[in-house]
Amino acid sequence: MDKKILIIQHKMIGDVLTSSILCEAIKKKYPNATVHYLINEHTLPVLENNPFIDEKMVYTLDMVKRRKAAKEFRSQLASQAYDIVIDVYSKIGSARITKATKASQRIGYKKWYTKAFYTDLYTYHYTAETKAGLAIENRMKLLQAIDTNFPKALKPKLYVTDAEIASAKAKLADVKTYPEQKLYMIGILGSAPNKTYPLFYLAILLDHIVTTTDAKLLFNYIPKQIEQVDALLALCTEKTRHHVLKEIYGKSLREFIALTTQCDALIGNEGGAINMAKAIDVPTFAIFSPWIRRAAWSLYENDQNHIIHLQDYDTALYNTKSLKDIKKRTDYYYSLLKPEMIQEKLDVFLSKH
Repeated sequence: MDKKILIIQHKMIGDVLTSSILCEAIKKKYPNATVHYLINEHTLPVLENNPFIDEKMVYTLDMVKRRKAAKEFRSQLASQAYDIVIDVYSKIGSARITKATKASQRIGYKKWYTKAFYTDLYTYHYTAETKAGLAIENRMKLLQAIDTNFPKALKPKLYVTDAEIASAKAKLADVKTYPEQKLYMIGILGSAPNKTYPLFYLAILLDHIVTTTDAKLLFNYIPKQIEQVDALLALCTEKTRHHVLKEIYGKSLREFIALTTQCDALIGNEGGAINMAKAIDVPTFAIFSPWIRRAAWSLYENDQNHIIHLQDYDTALYNTKSLKDIKKRTDYYYSLLKPEMIQEKLDVFLSKH
């Protein structure tokens, strides 16, 4: 098959990384196909060096803010003459883009407000068939409209260069007190406040990690989050503060990825950082927000990738409350997920990584 295919995935880094498996699946099955990937500008770094993407179509902030810019972009896409468009995002904005391409085959998820924009519709499944998890399986199902013989799952991958790894090693060359000392990357903040484990609880876990393992800790943060970093450190013991390498952090997304390759594990809030660590085969210990559907993002959960979710400790709650209800009171439900409840599983994880 030598068709021209566009895959659309707006928004977050974790989503873009996960949906990149569609590019890989198509190019492996149809090497002569041309695959373009439409993503938001800030997510570009997770696609660097990806050999399965022929061209990245970038949706910029200007297009978000200005209708004229968005309209011009849709016209540009129409001129590409795509044969197939796969809209993983499947919301109003991306549905309009999909229709504007005038592709003969337009694939998306079945939603009442966008179904008229597509030629092929798929319904979300809520029971995983593989260890990959629903976020991956539901994406791969979109390929069934092209061919029914695609695999059920593929693992997302990041492509880190030798130069990036060498630079990370140089930055970390003298941080360990002794060679066997562990180095953990800590995802201290989620992508939003309602996806962030309370800092006073996280401080208790960090104290526990340092006391148990004597590990050195890196924080995943950007300069504008320094006040939250300092607030967290103020809640930690003096020993923990001395084990945090505050001055070493990823000054870009690619630098963060490279630094993470040198860590024994990534521990912290579920989100893009966790997904990136999985994509470079670094063990992960993810604390989920109570309102995030556990099954949706429990990707490749195994001895290397642990997941903590309030649902694991209070199943009855999720039988009586909807995720929408829980989201309205995220702070309260986070408060129920106490550090003491997490420590037993964390100890098992730390003993292996």
